[in-house]
Amino acid sequence: MNGVFRENIKIALGAIRSQLLRTVLTILIIALGIMALVGILTVVAALDNTLNSKFAAMGSNTFNINQYEFTSRRRGGGEIEKINPIISYPDAKAFKEKYDYPATQTAIYFTATAKAEVKYENEKTEPAISVLGVDEFYVPNTGSEVIQGRNFNVFDISNNAYVCLLGNDFIKEGLLKDVTNPIDKIITIRGAKFRVIGILKEKGSTFGNNQDQRVMIPIQIARSLFSAPNINYTLSTMVMRQEILDAAIDHARLTMRRVRHLNPVEDNNFGISRSDDLVQRIAETTGTLNISAFVIGLVTILGSSIALMNIMIVSVTERTREIGVRKSLGAKRSTIAWQFFMETLVIGQLGGLVGMLLGIGIGYLFASFFEFAFTIPWMAMIAAFITSFIVAIVSGLYPALKASKLDPVEALRYE
Repeated sequence: MNGVFRENIKIALGAIRSQLLRTVLTILIIALGIMALVGILTVVAALDNTLNSKFAAMGSNTFNINQYEFTSRRRGGGEIEKINPIISYPDAKAFKEKYDYPATQTAIYFTATAKAEVKYENEKTEPAISVLGVDEFYVPNTGSEVIQGRNFNVFDISNNAYVCLLGNDFIKEGLLKDVTNPIDKIITIRGAKFRVIGILKEKGSTFGNNQDQRVMIPIQIARSLFSAPNINYTLSTMVMRQEILDAAIDHARLTMRRVRHLNPVEDNNFGISRSDDLVQRIAETTGTLNISAFVIGLVTILGSSIALMNIMIVSVTERTREIGVRKSLGAKRSTIAWQFFMETLVIGQLGGLVGMLLGIGIGYLFASFFEFAFTIPWMAMIAAFITSFIVAIVSGLYPALKASKLDPVEALRYE
């Protein structure tokens, strides 16, 4: 049995070599379908990995209070869009003062500008640095980490000290890359001089937003340097024990309603989002994307399988005399069927392999371009292998059976 199996493989490989151009085109057709499937799944996996890592850094015991997005309600057959008011500084400050739930800490912060120019001695950056006004709880509450120096303390914030924290790019490839010790160096922002007290751990970029090109300064100084109307603040609260998170959120909701002076029948005009809720929503979104990827990939692969089946049917027709000679020499129907079936399997697996490599390559390029965290897509590779195997079986079954059922006398007469 093993001898017959090996002989069928040799015959299949010989037939493939004799029709090299046709085989290459068939492999490419299959590879395109597999490439579409693997490429999309790879990009989705990279996106999922990136977003999960970013939100996981917030910690599963953290929640934010900020402004809702647009909400729509139908009234009298029409649609009215309602915009929630921004979280103003008085709102944020009042919440922090009134929110007294035990084992929690609340941070207030805002993005002062995303186009600041930072100077150090005779050098300066491009006007593309983000400046954040923060308090002493911003770093732990947002999953950041100081790797050199120290974090803000209560005295820095209450005394409005001109000190700052810098993102990792400043020492990696920015203004202070040639400085042995960046701590206590003086940088200038909008004419104000700040002493560097800490460097943050590298966090990378998301959707072009480089989190390592940021400067954090005390919130009151940021408000005085970057005064603007309608600044939207964010409240971030960390709960020390996971088991009291739900109760802490309920208490925060009631506190914010008192701050906003809402009566019992009015809806909330602010938003509360948990970090683990965000991760769950990401999982739901990427799950939908995965299903869409499978549908797109399977439609493409369906066309590949039809093309492969058509080419194998043509191959059976062209080799009718060969089949007749083999049958007249004693070849069984199962032997003939296995010959063509193995040929289809070899072509299908070669197409799957080429498609996997192309799909992973395209996924890597997209991940690099959009700065996603690329990982080896094992599930996509397994899906591609199984799919290419099924395509080969479905496409090769009918041509193999057709070849095995040919009458040897009629096959020998075939011109």
